[in-house]
Amino acid sequence: MRSTKALVSDGNGAFDVKQITVGEPAVNEVRVKIKAAGLCHTDWDSIQNWNKPFIVGHEGAGIVDAVGKGVTKVAPGDKVILNWAIPCGQCQQCLTGYPHICEINSPVCGKGLCGHAHANATLYNNAPLERSFHLGTMAEYTVVKEAAVVKLETDISFSAASIVGCGVMTGWGSVVNAANVKAGSTVCVIGCGGVGLNVIQAARLSGAAKIIAIDINDERLTQAKQFGATHGVIANRADSHFDEVLTQVKQINNNRAADYAFECTAVPALGSAPLKLIRSAGTAVQVSGIEQRIDFDCELFEWDKIYINPLYGQCNPERDFPRILALYASGKLKLDELITKTYSLENIKEGFDDLLNGRIAKGAIIFD
Repeated sequence: MRSTKALVSDGNGAFDVKQITVGEPAVNEVRVKIKAAGLCHTDWDSIQNWNKPFIVGHEGAGIVDAVGKGVTKVAPGDKVILNWAIPCGQCQQCLTGYPHICEINSPVCGKGLCGHAHANATLYNNAPLERSFHLGTMAEYTVVKEAAVVKLETDISFSAASIVGCGVMTGWGSVVNAANVKAGSTVCVIGCGGVGLNVIQAARLSGAAKIIAIDINDERLTQAKQFGATHGVIANRADSHFDEVLTQVKQINNNRAADYAFECTAVPALGSAPLKLIRSAGTAVQVSGIEQRIDFDCELFEWDKIYINPLYGQCNPERDFPRILALYASGKLKLDELITKTYSLENIKEGFDDLLNGRIAKGAIIFD
């Protein structure tokens, strides 16, 4: 058993650093010493809305500290990236190529806590405590299922590695796995935060000829061009139907709408925006995971337009994490540059304030 620090929330808006106890891994489980944890808007949403206590954090990288019986793919001392879409390998979704929406282990669409390590692996005040998305990366140690870790063999900082497990994977995978962006195409990206920047650089690597970054913030458009955007459009908050944005997109694209458009803002009012910006038979991708009820004008689907809502970039961790890291190692994919600022657990409130006010692309908590 290890006594360790963790960021614990009550799921009703409150959070603080607490002392917890992390136990030994059981069969097919791994204990990881977390070295870095990424900051994500989903962390903030969970703190506000989950209505139950839990350890915050679902992006992370670290070093294997101990393994339980039956573990074969990692050993103590191995560096790993954590993955929250934990495949069981046996359900219909896993067997048909969709491990990211595992019917058993997924914290989003699976069966409750089936993807969790055993309940007594994490205790607070002598009672079991859940870990966010089965991981709880904002802690010095965590115990997870073996399927939740991917061995890290690339020369990369833990802070950069930590964000591969959600923000990078979601953006990159939405382009490469879900939309299958074609070379020579025109791509619009609505929202140029951490996920949007990864959509942009994945579109560049896919050979898109024009990548149009759309945001309300000039500084974000400047950064977007550093990641591969060819053009930038400032959106007007009053242009809620994106009429002005579409006019500018057509001016850039020879009087045609885009082939692909990706929504990366998580703003419900923009749920239909990518449909507005694509040509007939184009593809609109809702990347950010909007869950609120919204109304659609069916004319936006004319004609033959495709609207998809992929989870986690259709991640297959054992396939996709090595692909992303190989692109990083060859200098083709920017990861270090995404980390705008780092924090400790003790000043995490500053991190959330920076995140919510758009001061950072991605932030990371660093553990000694």
